[in-house]
Amino acid sequence: MARRPDLKSGPARLLALARTTIPPMHPAGLPFVGASLTLAALGRRNPWLRGAALASAAANAAFFRHPPRVPPTRPGLVVAPADGLICLIEEAQPPAELGLPPTPLPRISIFLSVFDAHVQRAPISGEVVAVEHRPGLFGSAELEAASEDNERNSVLIRTTDGVEVIAVQIAGLVARRIVCEAKIGDELAIGETYGLIRYGSRLDTYLPAGSRILVTVGQRALAGETVLAELEPDAAGRAAPA
Repeated sequence: MARRPDLKSGPARLLALARTTIPPMHPAGLPFVGASLTLAALGRRNPWLRGAALASAAANAAFFRHPPRVPPTRPGLVVAPADGLICLIEEAQPPAELGLPPTPLPRISIFLSVFDAHVQRAPISGEVVAVEHRPGLFGSAELEAASEDNERNSVLIRTTDGVEVIAVQIAGLVARRIVCEAKIGDELAIGETYGLIRYGSRLDTYLPAGSRILVTVGQRALAGETVLAELEPDAAGRAAPA
């Protein structure tokens, strides 16, 4: 096994290994973990209550985990905005609230179960030019109709070359809270965290026409690392072969 040359065997090395193995928690999870630990402390004389509260704290810490990711550096690539299962690849009109032409675009849908990390990451580097929230239903995010019927938040990102990619956070059956920290005018780097959805959801990515899709239905994606598609060279500007 490779060892870090700057660390000898001992507590420091074990701590370093733990830090690289156990992902940190997104700040949005602190209130939930804190409330569970408080309940565990208050109910310390009740084994059942204490155990349930500690289990809740552990579950929330796992749910809100924020693992580090290393995005690709080659220009012209679009990465997954979320961890999860690729459940649909199709062409669809972009969200109407963005005011874009109703021309169908390639769309890749990723379903997030409660066991997936639920932070969302920018699928491409660029400027946030639109953020639109639309109220809706809370049906199962696995269903095709979820893209149209469920509550959603759409973020339109434009690269320096004028290419536009849309990432849409979609609430699910259990998810009732979409958090989006991106604002119009923000500059996002590919793979940068910009939001999260609590407890089961879906992410739709709309690509420019002509994009070369590199994933298939049933494949699992890692946010910020799995390459969903390669932009058409003309559209990507500086995109070049590897």
